[in-house]
Amino acid sequence: MKLAQMSRDGVTRLCLFEGDHVYDLQATANAAGVSIRFDMREAINRMDDLHSLLREARPYLVPFNMDGARFENLLTPPGKILCVGANYRKHIEESKMSVPTSPVLFAKFANAFAAHRQDIEIPAVTQKADYECELVLIVGKRGKNIPRARALSHLFGYTCGNDLSARDLQTVSTQWLIGKSPDHFAPVGPYAVLAGELNPNNLNIQTRVNGELRQSANTNDMLFDCAEIIRYASAIMTLEPGDLIFTGTPHGVAMGYPEGQQPWLKPGDVIEVEIEGIGTLENRMV
Repeated sequence: MKLAQMSRDGVTRLCLFEGDHVYDLQATANAAGVSIRFDMREAINRMDDLHSLLREARPYLVPFNMDGARFENLLTPPGKILCVGANYRKHIEESKMSVPTSPVLFAKFANAFAAHRQDIEIPAVTQKADYECELVLIVGKRGKNIPRARALSHLFGYTCGNDLSARDLQTVSTQWLIGKSPDHFAPVGPYAVLAGELNPNNLNIQTRVNGELRQSANTNDMLFDCAEIIRYASAIMTLEPGDLIFTGTPHGVAMGYPEGQQPWLKPGDVIEVEIEGIGTLENRMV
């Protein structure tokens, strides 16, 4: 099942996408006589209620009119935005990094959050804007010191992400933060696929820029898989419902090209991040 937040005529609804059909979950709950407010945040906080609604209210499903509708931020507001660096073996090779012995964690701030099909401005402070396709984990249950064996059970779902990076800012110091958190440099979407419906450790993932394939890999190339990332992060900090974890990018980023041939992003470029079983996240740089 795929969920997304859609807006039309100034009203935002949590919608269920099934094949060519789109359903309004709030209207469905109302039609079924279920007294509950459903947006993505509430769906994450009340996972059991969501699953009950999806299971029991099928006779009441209310279609959502997509005419003139647009995708909104997948989750408002997001929780922590954690990211893993140097997590695909071939990307480590192309970046000439040393192989880490534990996940390399950094963060983005909420100002970096952006929606599917939202235009993203390249700030004047960078000349080296780069793309990074990533599988993003959506935390669904609070947890501290989560055992690896139970790690994936703490997830609400999965989505596509683009860890946009200003490489010239990222390398100013040993801290990557300023190169990772310009406004809207963390678009995610278009859908959240519920946990349990995908094997996150075997998904094809790719990036296209203006239709040209730049990155193509499988999540099985991760150095640290999703369960290990959750285990490690939760040993350091409590994970909360609505937290997002970008799990790293494969090879093929602009930074990995030979000097002088690096295809840095420019205004007008359209980036598509596609992940098997989830969908395609699209954004245009301006």
